[in-house]
Amino acid sequence: MRDIGKSFPGVRALSDVSLTLHAGEVLALVGENGAGKSTLMKILAGAQTADEGEIIVDGRTVRNESPHAAETLGIGMIYQEFNLVPHLTAVENIVLGSEPTRGGLLDHAAARARAARVLGDLGIEIPLDVATMRLSVGQQQIVEIAKVLSKHARIIVMDEPSAALTDREVDRLFAIIAKLKAAGVGVIYISHRMEELPRIADRITVMRDGRAIETRATADFPAGDIVRAMVGRTVDAHYPVAPPVPAGAPVVLDVRGLTRTGVIDNVSFSVRAGEIVGLAGLVGAGRTEILRAIAAADVVQSGSIAIDGKPQRLRTPGEGIAAGIAFITEDRKGQGLVLGMTVRENISLAHLAQFINRDLLIDRTRESAAAEQKIEELRIRVTGPEQPVRTLSGGNQQKVVLAKWLLGTARVFLFDEPTRGIDIGAKAEIYALILTLAQQGAAIVMVSSELPEVLGLSHRILAIREGRSAAEFSREQATPAAVIAAATGAVR
Repeated sequence: MRDIGKSFPGVRALSDVSLTLHAGEVLALVGENGAGKSTLMKILAGAQTADEGEIIVDGRTVRNESPHAAETLGIGMIYQEFNLVPHLTAVENIVLGSEPTRGGLLDHAAARARAARVLGDLGIEIPLDVATMRLSVGQQQIVEIAKVLSKHARIIVMDEPSAALTDREVDRLFAIIAKLKAAGVGVIYISHRMEELPRIADRITVMRDGRAIETRATADFPAGDIVRAMVGRTVDAHYPVAPPVPAGAPVVLDVRGLTRTGVIDNVSFSVRAGEIVGLAGLVGAGRTEILRAIAAADVVQSGSIAIDGKPQRLRTPGEGIAAGIAFITEDRKGQGLVLGMTVRENISLAHLAQFINRDLLIDRTRESAAAEQKIEELRIRVTGPEQPVRTLSGGNQQKVVLAKWLLGTARVFLFDEPTRGIDIGAKAEIYALILTLAQQGAAIVMVSSELPEVLGLSHRILAIREGRSAAEFSREQATPAAVIAAATGAVR
């Protein structure tokens, strides 16, 4: 890609960006949210068109005017949010768009044989005839990879492929990438996880503010240099130490006997004012389900929840909001935002009553002023409050989700994967925000698949296994080995 430029209304997204990918190479593409990585890759994959520059494949200048045109050139992209049809089987998703037919109908035998062949080349077995919505996140990602490979892709872009995977699934992903490299496939790997880069990347290109800042061999690119190139400054990548919970701090959230058949099994814990409690465990252990139950997003069979000593009978998320619960969901696009609305509308959405005037209409002036204040406080990179939220980068979308809850007067904050897919600079800002909320007396429950994040920020850690609280650790007791052992059942 040479001298790629791209502008959107009011925003210069890319300026003279060039990068080179070799056969059998993994090129890591890193940068803060909004740096232009996804826009550049969407241009490569034909989902968007460049205003300037050229794309050269095998020495020939090409025109990627559509995803189909890119596919014919051997270019495939695996997005962070999977593009699978949930009700179709793995086989049907793998061949989707290039289905083998017989007599004008889908040739099921040929489709199954093609899917099995691609997965066999990867050395992977998954249920082929099961709807993809019933597969694990790791298995769904394998379907995405197989779908791209079934179209004979020689250039594969992977956008945050490990963000929702367990450590075991990450190891399997890296083994698949090693096989792709050996077969001469070039991989562009977008990641915010610095610790992954030495394991997977041959070279690293850093982007900042729509420009390619620097490219080096991974062995010659220390983590500190990468971070400085990304953000233009030195960032403390360590987790800030939460101040001790004040002696005698009252219990804000008290959960007793929470049970949802087959999902949550008699979970009890409390959180005091100013305390951060982390839930650690494997994917599927029930951590998210516990948060959803507290927020009344899911119905439970039994158990009680009290806030500031007052028993609550919460039946809907609206009642949870009224009781002072803020739920920062893991799925920001599907559940945290309304993508068809503006930044202003999303920020005010959970607390519209604040802006209703005497005529029972929304006071747009006050609503806009409140949104602008949160945009400034959280340093959300937008052209203004009327920008459609779907056009923001993932990190800035996450900040809009946070801004929505900060408009209220919540006493309990439930953070589900708060830094998933977020760059190192934005992570530091979110960590600081979580600590600020704790210092202001909020009770915080946090779920993260990054164990160092849970250990680094929490005052106490609950190891969740099979929907139960398997063990509780203080910050001093919570070693990685002890928490993992409790979460996996290695010790009882």
